[in-house]
Amino acid sequence: MSRLLYSVTMSADGFIAGPGGDMSWLTPHLGPNPLVDELIGEIGALLVGRRTFGGDDPHRGTEKEGKAFGGGWEGPQFVLTHRAPGSPVPGVTFVGDLARAVAAAKEAAGGKYVNVLGADVARQCLEAGVLDEVLTIVAPVLLGDGVRLFDRPGGTDVRLERLRVDHVPHATNLWYRVVR
Repeated sequence: MSRLLYSVTMSADGFIAGPGGDMSWLTPHLGPNPLVDELIGEIGALLVGRRTFGGDDPHRGTEKEGKAFGGGWEGPQFVLTHRAPGSPVPGVTFVGDLARAVAAAKEAAGGKYVNVLGADVARQCLEAGVLDEVLTIVAPVLLGDGVRLFDRPGGTDVRLERLRVDHVPHATNLWYRVVR
């Protein structure tokens, strides 16, 4: 059965994007990461937020721009949005409801991971009780402002069980299971 995994690179101070969704900070931290290389083969579908889908790209200006994992992954993508574009996008399905988006992505993933991309979609998945795992790749940089990994006004505790910790030259991988 497919599981939902939120994978993300964040700064050491907890930001996944800079102010205004700027992703240029990430470019110098995109380096070899054996865990990510291994994970890419285990992803069957993506569940993506609308802002992430239409947002900034750390590969901007290169041949990798606009491609999932810089072109390292191809497959079905499901974008959670109430504002689908007027023209179809090849390989992308726009869905206006979280439950339907999760169900469609899980079916398309065929037993592999559904990789969640986007802080708001990850938060919604957590609140709905459908997020299974979190992979946080911590880059050695402080941003000071931007989009937080997890932001919920009023706060909440989400218990996590550590599954794996790996240190690579340019980051630390922290893989958790969401405790329900």
